[in-house]
Amino acid sequence: MDSSGQFHFPRWSNLLLPAIGVLAVTAPIYLITLVGYGASPATINVGYRPEQPVEFSHAIHVGELGMDCRYCHTTVEQAAFAAIPPTATCMSCHTNIHPKSIKLLKVRESYQTGQPIEWVKVHDLPDYAYFDHAAHVNKGVSCLECHGRIDRMEVVHQAEELSMGWCLDCHRDPTPSIRPRGQVTNMEWDPAMATDEEQAEIERIHKSLKSTRQLTDCSTCHR
Repeated sequence: MDSSGQFHFPRWSNLLLPAIGVLAVTAPIYLITLVGYGASPATINVGYRPEQPVEFSHAIHVGELGMDCRYCHTTVEQAAFAAIPPTATCMSCHTNIHPKSIKLLKVRESYQTGQPIEWVKVHDLPDYAYFDHAAHVNKGVSCLECHGRIDRMEVVHQAEELSMGWCLDCHRDPTPSIRPRGQVTNMEWDPAMATDEEQAEIERIHKSLKSTRQLTDCSTCHR
């Protein structure tokens, strides 16, 4: 500031002018690229379906045979992670069902040697995001909310984007995703057909939820 009360930038600040000009030109391009790439299906892995060591059809096991998700994924109601079933779970049926099928060769070898099958994880959240299966399942959030119609999948794929914005949309208004606990694994359940008892349970679950502010707090998912 000079004697007349006017403020003047120091001369060295003129050196910043070229950088400011470049930033003004490139910033919009950068933002457009960032948003476009960040929201693309390739980035958020929608449709991702890795090749597995053994072909397994959820459409047959869940859809046709009506197996409950918890028969194989035994920890979803008690733990943060959904357990990958051990080979013994597979063989509890396949000791007698298709016991000589070539498709089950690796399953039988795993059972005999005790070496686990190296399944490839499909729904793989980054390490900086905390997700608790039990917290969601026990509050009436169905498997299909995150995994889609698993009962129709010959090959499991990622049906939802699982992005932070996608999660926050549900956390801001979880009511549409809540159902009776007994219907969590029922892919055919229709909320329009809910009984009075089921509707009362949904209302009780809703009242027991944390406030929206807590559900959307950064520390809820980033610990």
